[in-house]
Amino acid sequence: MLFDQLRASFRQAFEHARDPADRRAAVSDMKAALVQARLGVDDLRGGVEAARGRVAAAQAELETTRRRGRLAGQVGDAETVAVAERFAATQAERVAVLEAKADALARELALAERELAGMTSEFKRAAATGTMGPGGASAEARAAAEVEAALGGSDGEEARLRAELDALGARGPAGRAAREADADARLEALKRRMGK
Repeated sequence: MLFDQLRASFRQAFEHARDPADRRAAVSDMKAALVQARLGVDDLRGGVEAARGRVAAAQAELETTRRRGRLAGQVGDAETVAVAERFAATQAERVAVLEAKADALARELALAERELAGMTSEFKRAAATGTMGPGGASAEARAAAEVEAALGGSDGEEARLRAELDALGARGPAGRAAREADADARLEALKRRMGK
């Protein structure tokens, strides 16, 4: 759902590629789209973490309010107890809303990760076989697969790149700018290597 339009443009670009140069360009465009999709998933992951942080802070505030109400009850301050109970009820409702938001974001992240995995499989298949579906690999497709493998298509390299992106993402908005600059640099390097 999240990446349906991106996946459709993936397929369309590849299906309209008739000659080897067009196919290489389509594979290059697919890789750039995957980088953007990965950045989107990383942003969602950051959103889930932030939402969970807000839930934890709201729960801590709720516990503080309840503790204050209990202390006020021990000293016989009925007015403070009443205020604490009203605030605790409101805070408990806020916690429930924040938990629902965090859960929704977590489900959205899981969906995005599955879609990204599907797009990655399509990309690998296109790079390896020269088609968007299953089939034999032509000499040109094998060359594209070799280029992909040389440029980081291996699982180990992909894991290393993911770790780098995660580390950059931990740095906040500046991290996103760095990730985008890194993605642009890698895309340009890929284009140069492919003779574009």
